[in-house]
Amino acid sequence: MSNRLCVIVNDRMQQGYRYELTATPGQDFDPDFQPELTPRQMLELGVFCGKYLTDCRGEFPAEWFAKAKLAMGKRDCSLNYFGVDASQPLSEWIRKGWIHEDDPRGWFQWYCRYYLGRRLPGEDGRQIGRWKAMRRHIAQIRKHCEPGDVSCRRKQRQAVLHWAYDSRLI
Repeated sequence: MSNRLCVIVNDRMQQGYRYELTATPGQDFDPDFQPELTPRQMLELGVFCGKYLTDCRGEFPAEWFAKAKLAMGKRDCSLNYFGVDASQPLSEWIRKGWIHEDDPRGWFQWYCRYYLGRRLPGEDGRQIGRWKAMRRHIAQIRKHCEPGDVSCRRKQRQAVLHWAYDSRLI
């Protein structure tokens, strides 16, 4: 990308946060990071009980939200693809040290910004490592479920979906 675009964020969780888009959107990913779903696909399938990015839609492409399953009020886990709650509260993520100051909403916020072209060398490596660690859940689904049985381990499948793995295909 020849011209760097600067994004300025002003939402409930960040005021005056700035980042540059230095890579081509949806491309130029680290070779170790090969997500199966785009942020748009994840939002359309139903993730995070419909309460993710609801107050910061202006930061991301409008087409990501055209068919997104978003909750109008409080969380609604029936909007999740597998219809179950597979999330831990943000307070737990903070307690475990999983939240980085650049992305106070967590991994999915990092992924959305990475997908758009933001690169943060140290943080990107950490988040990609966390993404790779989710493969253990895929191994458990494969071990305990018949191929294609999406009713098996629905909570674990939803959790894997939150990390851009297409658990419908396992």
